[in-house]
Parts: sequence; structure tokens; C-alpha cells
Amino acid sequence: MKLPQLRYGAVAAGAGIITMSILAQNQTTPPWAYALNPPATQGAPAPAPAAPDTSLKHVPGSSVGLTLPQTRDLFNPPDWYPDDHPAMPEAVMHGRRPDVRACGYCHLPNGQGRPENASLAGLPAGYIVQQMADYKNGLRKTSESKMGPPTTMLAIGKAANDAEVKAAAEYFASIKPKPWIKVMETKMVPKTHVSGWMFVETEGPEKGMEPIGSRVIEMPVDLERTELRDSKSGFIAYAPIGSIKKGEALVTTGGAGKTIKCSICHGADLKGIGNVPSISGRSPSYIARQLYDIQQGNRNGPWTQLMKEAVAKLTVDDMVSITAYLASRTP
Repeated sequence: MKLPQLRYGAVAAGAGIITMSILAQNQTTPPWAYALNPPATQGAPAPAPAAPDTSLKHVPGSSVGLTLPQTRDLFNPPDWYPDDHPAMPEAVMHGRRPDVRACGYCHLPNGQGRPENASLAGLPAGYIVQQMADYKNGLRKTSESKMGPPTTMLAIGKAANDAEVKAAAEYFASIKPKPWIKVMETKMVPKTHVSGWMFVETEGPEKGMEPIGSRVIEMPVDLERTELRDSKSGFIAYAPIGSIKKGEALVTTGGAGKTIKCSICHGADLKGIGNVPSISGRSPSYIARQLYDIQQGNRNGPWTQLMKEAVAKLTVDDMVSITAYLASRTP
């Protein structure tokens, strides 16, 4: 089943302006859920390399000081709040060069995650272990191969060993998730472009507002802190007016046969039962990708089979509403 391709307004990228319609021409996945870095501007000269910034950076509430290169070390992620989480196992803190990045780099030391990946805090250890096995066995893939983070996760899943997976799963399962995403219904949304596989507000001459259409735009509350991988700086998700109420009807009743009410498997509070994961308060971008991946047959693990019927009839508009509602709940 192919869902309709979405096309949106203009965004800034590099030296020129690239419209979302151009970016989406070869993208059949919903662009608002699968954020793709813009292609390099054809024929544009490469910018001169900037002098390295070696100044110490700081974030609110932390006494830690780190340079920009330190915040970008895939095998030694920035830990701004070392007292805010349990002691990290080696797999989370450093990974294993060259093939297994530190889990704490992408998912953050407290497991809160970012729109381009997953929040792992509080997920059942058994669920995490099964997902890693699905990656290794080729049962969990992304519908958008041009999106870097899911493709990277597939490679890590194939390279990680059982001990690393077990240690990381138990670590993240032990952490209580915190409210991380504020959902705001709106008719107009700031103009955005994709940078670092997530949406950020466009500045300069193109700065402004545009109709939100049928999409959820998830972006950092504080871009500077997010770029420093501050694990206490969360996200805002702009959603269409009325989407939360529509999503609530689909999630809690099944929408008169459109889907199956989520509480049957995910619990009355949507915070999971046994090894079934919580879906309450999670990233709308991430949840949308999972719904779409399952619908398109790219997630095929043993537990995923239970979701096949639930997603079979969903449209992209339904996914907008469902993800807005789920993200609005307390994790």
C-alpha cells in the first residue's frame, strides 16, 4: 500500500532555497516524519573550513564544560548531568569502535532520545533486546533508506553482541522517562528546514510562518542546547487544530473500525504491559515512522505481527492525529 506523497512550502538549505516539493520528489515516505537532510546545492562552491572552536561550552544546571568536538564524539557522548542517571555500562558510554557507537550519543545518557531516533528510557528490557535481534536478523528496516539515523541503527544492530545489547537494554529500562515533548495545536507553523535529520526554524530572509497542513512538525525548544546534546532540553511538536481529539478517538475506540484501540496491547494508560512498550508521551516523528514502517512491511519482527491489523487502514492524516494525541500524554 502506497500512501500519498506530501508536498509542502519553501525551506532554506545552504546557499539557496529548496522547496519541500523538490526535496520530496523522490521521497514516498511522509517528509514530516522522515526528515531528510537537503542535498548539496549543485555547482555551489564548498564553504571554506571554519577555524576550530575550542572554547568551552556550558548548558544550564550543569558544571560540566565541553568543547564542540567533545560534544560530537560518537564514542564518548557528552554527559552534562552525570548525577542524573545510573552509571552507564560500556555499551552506552563508549560503544565499541569502529562499528558500535555509544548508545548514549544518539539516545542521550538518560535515554530521552531525539526526533530522528527513539526514546529508550523506561522501555522494557525484553522489548529492546527483541528489537536489536530484529535488526540483526533483517526483520526491522526503515522505509526511507536516505534517512541516516535509522540506517545507522540497522548497521549497529547487526554489529552489537548479546552482552552489549543486554547491558544497554537493562540500563535504559531502569530509567524513568520524563516529559520531553510539548504538543501545540496551531494553524500556522514556523518555516523550517532539515538540519541534522530534524526540523529547525529557518532564519534570515526566509524566516516566517506557513500553514501547517496535515503534518506534525517536531523541533527543538532550544536549538543551541539540542545541538550540544543537552539531555534536559526537550522538543515542541506543532500539530493541526483538532488533531489531538481526532487521535484520541482513534486510539481509545479504534475509530469505528478504522483501527484497533491501543489499550488492548499497550495498557489502559498506554504505558505498556510486560514487554509491550509504552506509547504515551513519545516522539510523534518516531511513532509515525513505526506505524508507516509496519504498514509498508518493513518491520516484521515476531511482536510486530500484532500491529499489522491495527495499521492496515490508517492514512497519513490518521497518523498525524494518532501521533499528536500520543505525544500529548504524560510518558
